Amino acid sequence: MVLAVFAGLPGVGKSTLAARVAAELPATLLAVDTVDFALRRYDVTETRPGLAAYGVVAALAEIQLGTGQHVIVDAVNPVKATRQIWVDLAERLGVPLRVVEVVCGNDTEHRRRVDARHARRDHDGIPDWVRVLERRAEYEPYLGPRLVVDTFFATEP
Repeated sequence: MVLAVFAGLPGVGKSTLAARVAAELPATLLAVDTVDFALRRYDVTETRPGLAAYGVVAALAEIQLGTGQHVIVDAVNPVKATRQIWVDLAERLGVPLRVVEVVCGNDTEHRRRVDARHARRDHDGIPDWVRVLERRAEYEPYLGPRLVVDTFFATEP
């Protein structure tokens, strides 16, 4: 079994890619955004917004890995603290950790995707382009082994 983390800014295509890989393996797919949006819907507040969702997903991942399932985590993972959650989990359970950093190498295409998602607004919390740029400024460079996938040339089904 493996713990795979798909990381990257909103709108780069990480959720689409993570879902496709999860279906092929098969693997349990756990999205931090889904948990974060559910917490907001129920007015759960926290001092460090978003961190609780990472903790919930880590707890669910631990259960799934404990039952022998592959797990794919879909999360922005913008800073070292959130990334360390997955390192610690993989080490504690003795499972391999694979990090896939998803990027969109073209800002025009990235913005088009973000704007399209924001216009659809499937749920609250979908960031607009300004918020994605703010997240980009906060996004710490990844250190350590990872696979970088540029979805700019990817085609949508």
